[in-house]
Amino acid sequence: MAATASPAIRRTAPRTAPAPLVGSVAFPALGTTAVLLVTDPAALEAARGALAAELASIDAACSRFRADSELSRANAAAGTPVEVGRLFAEALRVALRAAELTDGAVDPTVGSSVVALGYDRTFVSVRPEDFRPATVRRPSSRWQAIEWDPATRRLRLPAGTTLDLGATAKALAADRAARRAARVAGCGVLVNLGGDLSAAGEVPPGGWRVGIADDHAAPDPVPGPTVVVLGGGLATSGTAARTWRRAGRTLHHIVDPATGDIPLPVWRTVSVAAASCVDANTASTAAVVLGERAPGWLADRGLPARLVRTDGTVVAVGGWPAEGGPR
Repeated sequence: MAATASPAIRRTAPRTAPAPLVGSVAFPALGTTAVLLVTDPAALEAARGALAAELASIDAACSRFRADSELSRANAAAGTPVEVGRLFAEALRVALRAAELTDGAVDPTVGSSVVALGYDRTFVSVRPEDFRPATVRRPSSRWQAIEWDPATRRLRLPAGTTLDLGATAKALAADRAARRAARVAGCGVLVNLGGDLSAAGEVPPGGWRVGIADDHAAPDPVPGPTVVVLGGGLATSGTAARTWRRAGRTLHHIVDPATGDIPLPVWRTVSVAAASCVDANTASTAAVVLGERAPGWLADRGLPARLVRTDGTVVAVGGWPAEGGPR
């Protein structure tokens, strides 16, 4: 995560000509919605095939809801060394790098905490209201305790540790899918996986126009700003979508590794632009966990970001255009 992100995003300008023709398709994937845009409509099917193949691979490697995934097998073998495949190794490397860059604010060992809070099955199957209290469970270990040899791809999780790669694997899938689709289709590509965006190849005239919202899947979202993405990645992490209630508490999928509970309610959403979707997602997730420290942390790393407080007040840092007060 570095200041190289700055040229990747800018404010939109008023349109003086029709928008460029692009091809697009959307379909369910990874428990969210996958959206694909291409600069050459004739290449849409080729790009979609590449995207679908990449999503299937990342799901088989990193899903915590599939008993046959590599992640599930690694968790079941905690305490014993196992050899993992190349894609899982890449996903683990990305997760450990995120933990290192954020000083543990994004930690892949929070799996048991996420499950204890009630996110123990696919989100569509989670009961939206349950009068039983959720259990707060701190991670049994920290990411530094993972024994990992990249050369041999041998992994040993401490006994009792449960990995959850959800904070970074979807962003990795967006980056990999965008590069693969652009290569196969021979044109510019934008991939959006539930708010994790990655651009590859040539951009359309004027760039990719992206609307920022609390919930990308809401049927009637509150109008938000539109920015232009010129390359790299853009990610939005938030606490307004993917929520459920336990014993009167509203819970969500972002966990503070220090407590095993959800973070203090400071930010409703955080959007970050970076050189890759992985870096953008790492920073946006960390910002939600860091709370009031987030604006300074993002500014120190030269990352353009838009943070929305729970009361709707917008804070812009790192060159993200300021918007004013509550909306």
